[in-house]
Amino acid sequence: MRKIVLASTSLPRKQILSKSGLKFAVRESSFEEDMTLRMSPEKLAEHLSAGKARAIAENCSDALVIAADTFIAYKNQKLGKPKTAKRAAEMLRMLSGKRHKIITGVTIIDTKTGKTLTFHETTKIFMKKMSPAEIAGYVATGEPLHKAAGYALQERGAVFIKKIDGDFFNAMGLPIARLMDELKKFGVRVF
Repeated sequence: MRKIVLASTSLPRKQILSKSGLKFAVRESSFEEDMTLRMSPEKLAEHLSAGKARAIAENCSDALVIAADTFIAYKNQKLGKPKTAKRAAEMLRMLSGKRHKIITGVTIIDTKTGKTLTFHETTKIFMKKMSPAEIAGYVATGEPLHKAAGYALQERGAVFIKKIDGDFFNAMGLPIARLMDELKKFGVRVF
C-alpha cells in the first residue's frame, strides 16, 4: 500500500478518512487560503484544495497527498470560518430559515508520478428558523468561531438542521464515498 498523507489537521476529516480503514499520516499545509478570489464557489474550493495539496506534496516523495477545503456558499457569498462571535452571529442570522450549499474541494496528488486529480462535491443544507436567543446561546458556546459559516452540523449545531440533501460526510469536510472512488484511479482499494 502506498503512503497516504492527509494534508489537514481537521479532526472531522481525520475521523472520516479513518472510517475507510486506510492507514495515513497527517500533515498541516502551510498554504494560505484566500476566500476573496473571484471564482465560482466550486472552482474556489478546488483551487484551495489544490494549493493545500501542492504545499505538502513538495516535501513528500512516493506518496499520495489528499487535501480538502470546505466552505459554505449562500447567494453570492462564500462563508468561511467567522473567527469572531459578532461575525458568527451575523452568519447564523443570514442562514436562519434558509437553504445553502456546503462545497468541498478535494485534490489528490501522486508525488511519484505527478498525477493530480481535483474535484468538488456539493451538499444542500436547509436550516430551521433560529431565534435571536438561540443564536446568541449557540455563539456563546464558542463552537461556531472555527466552523465554516459559524456552525458544525455534526456537533451542537445539529439542532438547527432541518434537512440535508446530499453527502453528509461532505458536509463535515470530506466526501468519503467519492474520495474512495477517485483513489481507485491511483490504485488504492479498501476492499
